[in-house]
Parts: sequence; C-alpha cells; structure tokens
Amino acid sequence: MGTATARNSSTATAWRNWAGNVTATPTRVVTPASVGELQETVRRAAEDGLRVKAVGTGHSFTAAAATDGVLVRPQALTGIRSIDRAAGTVTVAAGTALKDLNRTLAAEGLSLTNMGDIMEQTVSGATSTGTHGTGRDSASIAAQIRALELVTADGSVLTCSEKENPEVFAAARVGIGALGVVTAITFAVEPLFFLTAREEPMGFDRVTAEFEEHFAENEHFEFYWFPHTGNCNTKRNNRSQGPAAPPGPVSGWIEDELLSNGLFQAVNSLGRAVPATIPSIARVASRALSARTYTDIPYKVFTSPRRVRFVEMEYALPREAVVGALRELRAMVDRSRLRISFPVEVRTAPADDVTLSTASGRETAYIAVHMYKGTPYQAYFTAAEHIFTSHGGRPHWGKVHTRDAEYFSRVYPRFGEFTALRDRLDPDRVFGNDYLRRVLGD
Repeated sequence: MGTATARNSSTATAWRNWAGNVTATPTRVVTPASVGELQETVRRAAEDGLRVKAVGTGHSFTAAAATDGVLVRPQALTGIRSIDRAAGTVTVAAGTALKDLNRTLAAEGLSLTNMGDIMEQTVSGATSTGTHGTGRDSASIAAQIRALELVTADGSVLTCSEKENPEVFAAARVGIGALGVVTAITFAVEPLFFLTAREEPMGFDRVTAEFEEHFAENEHFEFYWFPHTGNCNTKRNNRSQGPAAPPGPVSGWIEDELLSNGLFQAVNSLGRAVPATIPSIARVASRALSARTYTDIPYKVFTSPRRVRFVEMEYALPREAVVGALRELRAMVDRSRLRISFPVEVRTAPADDVTLSTASGRETAYIAVHMYKGTPYQAYFTAAEHIFTSHGGRPHWGKVHTRDAEYFSRVYPRFGEFTALRDRLDPDRVFGNDYLRRVLGD
C-alpha cells in the first residue's frame, strides 16, 4: 500500500507559505496515511536521488520546508495516540494541528503549560522551528516534549527521549527538519487550569524602565510597542482559581476581531498604499486598545486569531540586553524614513536544554518585528537585524533572517553537536535543502 500511495502522489504545483514570501515547486507531493507509508516514501525518494521535506501549515517565513524533491504533507498523520494521566503526558501524531490538540486536551481536563500566540500550526512544524510564547518559568513548546518519533534518512523509525537515544532527543526537539521527518510527539501535560489576563496600555519609557519588575512579578508577561509612538500595550497572564470570565461577546469582538483583524487589515492596506499616513494611524491605533481583564482556560488566553498576513523577523537576545536593544530599535526608526504599521512584540523565555533552541542555555527575551504582507520589508529588517546581532541575538528558525552556519557556530555553544548528529543520521542530506545548507553548512 505504501508504494502505491507514493507512486500515486500528485505531480506538484507550486507550494506557497502562509505569508506568500516563499514558494517551491516539488517534483511530487505525498500525503502518507501511515508511518509505514512515510518510511516507503523516504526510501523511494533516496533511491530516486530526490530530497524530502515535510511541510505543516506553512506558517514559517523561511524556506525551511521548501524543496524541489518530495514534499510530504502530514495531514493524514493526525490525532491523539494516547494519554497517560499517571505520567502526565499525551502522545500525538505529528500532523495534528495545535488547535485540535488544545481542544482535545481541554475536553479531557488537561493542558499544555505554555503555548505560542497562534495555534494554526502542526505540532511538528511548531516544535521543529522553536515556536514559543512568553514565560518566566515555562519555556517553548519544544521544551515541553518528553519523547519523539521520527523517520530517518534510511527509512527506519527512531524513538528518542531523555533515556532512549538522548543525544538525538537533545537535538531533534528543535530539529529544523534536518534530522528526519517527525511522526509523533509526546508532550508533558497538566490538569486544566485558569489564567487571568490583564491587558493594559502603558508608555514606552515606563514599560522599558519597569521591564524586569513586570517579568519577575508575572508568570507570563509580554508587550507590544507601536513604532512612531511612545505607546505600548502590555499583557500579563497569571494562574487563578477561576471561574471562567471571558471577554463579553461585544467587547471581545471589538478587541479581537475589529481592532486586531478587521480594522487592522484596513489600516495596513491604507498604510501600504499611502505610507505617509502610517505615523498618524499608529498614534490612533495605539490608543484604541483599552485596559481589560478576563479569565479563561489556557489556550483561550494564550492564543488569538491572526488573519492579517505579514512577514516577520524575530531574534532571541540575552534577557539583560533586550531593553537596550529595543531602545536602539526605537531610535533607529525615529531617525529613519521607515514607516512601520505593525507593532513590535517583546516576550521572554527561561533557559532550556534543547541544542538549537533559541533559549538554549540562557535566559532569553525576544523582539519580533513585522511588516504587512506586500510591503517592502528589507530595509527595516536589515536595520533591526544589525541591532539584534550586535547583542549576540539568535534568529527564530522559522522567521526571516540572513544568518549562516558561521554565525550560528558562534552564538550556539552546542552547534557542533547538532551538525555532527546530522552527519551521522543523514550523511547524504536526504532531508537537505538550500535553507539548511545556509544555516547548518554542508
């Protein structure tokens, strides 16, 4: 059955990512219905001299999943395999969307400890690129992994955990698709809990002066700065006893749909057409959000819909460097002719032990810069990247950056561990592509 499925795979048309800034034309597209079919797909591709890349929902802004070989779509490899309440774990197939995982866990009275701000991605795509939220004590989604299963370059299935193949486990949790195709992930979970979110406008000077205080006092702290203004919006999420008190339907719609999606889409379209209007729009938009407090289960507080399409660059900095870097970014924008219609996002993460996690071995804060889809972003991102790299920043693996293997070997102390493991697991670069050649070397 596996061979038939592989041979009947569609002749590919161009693949495009969510933001539309990356396209690829694979030789064939395969949607395996089982791990066995995936193994056969990998073996056959290797025989045919084709490279293999798995793609999730395309939410990466880099060409991490692009290939001219065999594109694997894991949409048929979905669902919860097992829940172990005693161990506090759930094992889930790699193509499962985070939104489906979150909803299923909630129905079972369970939750991940922390998550990012959207949940459209597949679990394997999100973890492989290092997707994260914000947290003082709780880390990225990949750091919550307790075991992994992947199909390696010879078509075999490899399982890994802290006890089984621990050197693979250390690296494959954020594997950027370089070590194999992930087929299942076991996450740590905990009993469902409530979070109370407090959103509050705050001035740039105040939030930067008090950053460490806000970080220390809150389990999850983040803020957005609106370029061309001195205005920020802060968000503090902390555990509470409940009960659920979600935003009212009208106020929730105004904040989450009208201001964050509908109106935001309109003003970005205007800004793209008439860039000179952006500073005025930014001043109005940054004042439109009002303070609000609400309580709900985690995924309803951590995540929100993001329908306005954009391109993004995000760098992980040593936490102690983030305020200085953000002030440099503001000064750069103020003295430039740039017109930036998207807010800048600042989040945090504790140090973790994942080889190529952006928070590997150091307390981390993130600065993310965005530009509306279709707007020239290179000048802004280049200037921002210059600031971030001067602080030893590590770019998010799934977001726009220009760094290469030589740079990564300097900012990741364990970079050589990862590339040596790749040489062992995929010596012929069955899972290689141009992006991996740049960021990992040959």
